[in-house]
Amino acid sequence: MTFQNKTVFITGASRGIGKAIGLRLAREGANIVIAAKTAEPHPKLEGTIFTAAEEMEKAGGKALPVVVDVRNEESVKAAVNQAVETFGGIDICINNASAIQLTGTLQTPMKRFDLMHQVNTRGTYLVSQACIPHLLKAENPHVLNLSPPLNMETRWFAPHVAYTMAKFGMSMCVLGMAGEFKNKIAFNGLWPRTAIATAAVKNLLGGDTLVNKSRKPEIMADAAYHIFSKNHKECTGNFFIDDEVLAAEGITDLEHYSVVPGSDLAPDFFV
Repeated sequence: MTFQNKTVFITGASRGIGKAIGLRLAREGANIVIAAKTAEPHPKLEGTIFTAAEEMEKAGGKALPVVVDVRNEESVKAAVNQAVETFGGIDICINNASAIQLTGTLQTPMKRFDLMHQVNTRGTYLVSQACIPHLLKAENPHVLNLSPPLNMETRWFAPHVAYTMAKFGMSMCVLGMAGEFKNKIAFNGLWPRTAIATAAVKNLLGGDTLVNKSRKPEIMADAAYHIFSKNHKECTGNFFIDDEVLAAEGITDLEHYSVVPGSDLAPDFFV
């Protein structure tokens, strides 16, 4: 499967996992639509949609940076229309944008509850809905949600009910839309086995200590690449874990993905 001139719409692609996937597919000659909020440099967060676009073009792809708020219907529709006008269609949609707050019920302000549900569940639904008419015209259309397996167990909900509900909403989009668009568009989820070294992990979850027990975003990018290489009719409705995708491709030495080779890796939630 060649990605030459295929158009990939990625939310939250200015940094982290979204950017890593964009760079991986840009190296294959894809057109990357960087649909994210960061247009101006942020003191705590590296990169903007424009710096990401520059990197992707250097990697060998074409890039379209677009300021998008996935909570806003008009913003999303305008970005999708711009992508189609620029590149002629959409072949892959990646719902990567996400909001996180790992707090209990009494510690979660409704403003944060709303943000997580608007970005994670509603944003994923909205971006998918906007891309689907164009994906239906593509040769091998895929939607990938960066969301966990649907394990309906108390232990995944109890520590942070609001966040789990918001992430599982993304996973329910996989489950439902894979059935709704069977044989037309592939819908899959992808989740990491371990913590991944992203800005959220560093700034919100565990600082450098957790980063040093994490893998690099490139493991998720390589896993996504292999998922998109599959036929959309034969590979849909799955909740993939990054290392299992690579193992199925015969890739079992994962040491080079570790931020600190040889370190004890911290497991991610939901796995």
